[in-house]
Order: sequence, then structure tokens, then C-alpha cells
Amino acid sequence: MKGKNIRLEEIGIDNKEILELKFKSMDLGKEITIKDFFKELLITLFKEEECFSGKRPFGNSGWDYDLCVCLAQNGVIEGHNEIDPDYPEDEYWEYDSKEAENKILELIKEL
Repeated sequence: MKGKNIRLEEIGIDNKEILELKFKSMDLGKEITIKDFFKELLITLFKEEECFSGKRPFGNSGWDYDLCVCLAQNGVIEGHNEIDPDYPEDEYWEYDSKEAENKILELIKEL
């Protein structure tokens, strides 16, 4: 089963408002705004210095998945969810990773 959300930009939501969207970061173990997620990432980079892992900054690979899903769920980027009717709790989101990367870089510049 697939679902699709409207694009926030179509209804006039700007980057400052997008930065305030909240999502559950599995790696950080808490709900966090996109803006605060970027702050956590920068703090981790600063604290860990040369030991910082770009692949696993918060301990796991795929650390950016929750952020990208937030962008897709809220219509910031194109995306759709895949839900297995037998296991609806195992929802999986597909999105264009290049579009997600471009939007994330745009949001970082907005900080």
C-alpha cells in the first residue's frame, strides 16, 4: 500500500518553518526538531574531533534516515511509504536521496 503527502512548499511553508518540524530520531532516542538535530550533529562533530564518524555520528549507520523520512512525510521532498498490511508497524519510506541531500544542505544554510 502506498501513500503520498502534499508538498509543503505548495502551501507556502518556508525553510525556517521546516526547521521547526519535529521527528523521532531513533539514534538520539528522542523527538527533536530538524534544527536541533543539526545542532546535535555539529556538537558531536566538535566534541569528537578527529574521532568523529561521518558514517555513524550517533552510533549507527543510516542515521539520516529519520530526518529524510520527516521531510518526505511532511511533503518537503517527494516520497511515499510502503506499508505491509500484515505488518503495518514496519512502515518504510522511499524518497529521492539526491533531492533529500539538496534540501538538507539548503536547510543547513538557513541556520
